Amino acid sequence: MDLHVGNLLLVLLSAWAFGGVVERLGYPAILGELLAGILLGPPLLGILHAEPALEVLAQLGVLLMMMYVGMEIDPRELGKASWAGFLAAVGGFVTPFLGGLLVMRAFGQPPLSALFVAIALGVTSVAVKSRVLLDLKLLDTRIAHVLMAGSLLTDTLALVVFAAVLGVAESGVVSPGPVALAAGKAVAFFLVCGVVGYRLLPWFGRRLVGAGFKSRTLLFTLMLLTAFLFAELAELSGIHAILGAFLAGLFLREAIPDRKLGQTLSAAFHDVSIGFLAPLFFVLAGFHVSLGVLREDLGLLLAVVGVGIVAKVAGTLIFYLPTGHGWREGLAVGCGMNGRGAVEIVIAGIGLQMGLISQEIFSILVFLAILTTAVDPVLLKWSTDWLRSRGELIPSSEHRHGTVIVGAGSTARLIARHLSRTGPVTLVDSNPSRCALAEGEGFRVLCGNALREEVLSEAGAPRARTFLAMTGNAEVNVLAAQMAREVFMVPSIHVSVGEPERGAHEELIRPLQASMLFARPVDLLAWDHRVDRGAFRIRRIVVGEDGGRGVWESDPERRIPLLVESSDAVEVVHAGRALKRGDTVVCLEVMEEGGRA
Repeated sequence: MDLHVGNLLLVLLSAWAFGGVVERLGYPAILGELLAGILLGPPLLGILHAEPALEVLAQLGVLLMMMYVGMEIDPRELGKASWAGFLAAVGGFVTPFLGGLLVMRAFGQPPLSALFVAIALGVTSVAVKSRVLLDLKLLDTRIAHVLMAGSLLTDTLALVVFAAVLGVAESGVVSPGPVALAAGKAVAFFLVCGVVGYRLLPWFGRRLVGAGFKSRTLLFTLMLLTAFLFAELAELSGIHAILGAFLAGLFLREAIPDRKLGQTLSAAFHDVSIGFLAPLFFVLAGFHVSLGVLREDLGLLLAVVGVGIVAKVAGTLIFYLPTGHGWREGLAVGCGMNGRGAVEIVIAGIGLQMGLISQEIFSILVFLAILTTAVDPVLLKWSTDWLRSRGELIPSSEHRHGTVIVGAGSTARLIARHLSRTGPVTLVDSNPSRCALAEGEGFRVLCGNALREEVLSEAGAPRARTFLAMTGNAEVNVLAAQMAREVFMVPSIHVSVGEPERGAHEELIRPLQASMLFARPVDLLAWDHRVDRGAFRIRRIVVGEDGGRGVWESDPERRIPLLVESSDAVEVVHAGRALKRGDTVVCLEVMEEGGRA
């Protein structure tokens, strides 16, 4: 079984090029990889072709991708998923699942094909959600929390149902005996994996790291072996290996006691799977698409896509009603749950490989993934714009609270003192002296590098509502803000920048939907120095009919606005905060010798 390196190179180049283009358009890279396989592979131009060695690499890519997906899911978050997210997940899976079964049987398709299509219709893409929510400026809404929880639960539910379907397929008949045997083997598999994952792996990980075995290469190899072990156990239980790899990732996340090392290993698996091997699978999946389905089975394709969209939206809406959040919010959540993605294509590819579905059905599922993912942002934007116009787009304040401030300088501590009246505040700084001062003033402080994911995670960024980047280095501020947005999806981010780098850094923070702290460039180090010397005073200015013109027109070297106190909140001044009559602006002013401002 020879590997033709030239063909491998062309497949990877096409995956990278097509994936990069669709990502710039706001869609997940797998859509581009599928299109590369369809357009450049056997279905159309025939430039790329499959070979056994590529197929092996692609299957390995799927295993590692599912392992990485498991590593990205915190099992505790599944248990803490909101009631609204749970209802959205159930409605978003059960209704399209039943709709898929009915439409497939109506078109005379065999039961197993109907089951595979039904599972695919129930899937919701987790990967695309965070990008779409970011682009539509929805991260600070209740809908964002519900969609992330619902997507997570839906994909997990889909994998469990998929395992059950494979058990039935292996037995060959639907009768009590074989079904009970398949169910028993599946239960035994989950029990063994649970004991090994929750008990043995964390114990082994602590002993290994405690004994000084911290080599990334060694731990990477052991994690690979664990994933393959779980995958083989799944195969022996009549369940596909991808579910074993998924569970291995789920448990391995907590098996490395050194959080920094765990993050490094997770990044390594991301690069190997998402960056290299998994794209091979999706390009090769495009090879198996039959364009003839557009001519011969167009009616079935349109029926499946139509039922998939309508049943997903309607089912989510109906199941969402008991939350009391209203049918319009349920409609918006249903629209957001519509995109399919990697899990659906993986399930469909396995069905095709095992001969459980035809090439035509596989092609329909690929087109389903492409079309529903394409309309997902459109439907979500329409529905949330409607909610916003009616004043019904609810902030997610009940799910996130508190502030993380990067930088523990004097000005940052002044702001933290005011904000601590409204919620928990954590300061992060790499300077031990500043950390000691902040701790002495009673703040929760984390002394470490704010550009490290594990440091911000420990500081509470995954739960924070507001993130302030207030070091004297604007580049550090921008990079910290980027991590807060892309990794932790903090909804409200504000960055301090100085005048010399204003233009460059404004360009960098704009795509993050962050705003400029103080609503203007400020030399933060100079203000910290004034506060350290005591050459300052706090002044409160009540906004009148002029809209606070005096605040904005003041010299930033003499006065900077820190906070806005309104009737119901205290928040920092930033470029996105308009002042209203009656607001009180807390300003920091220079005080000369003799007490004059």
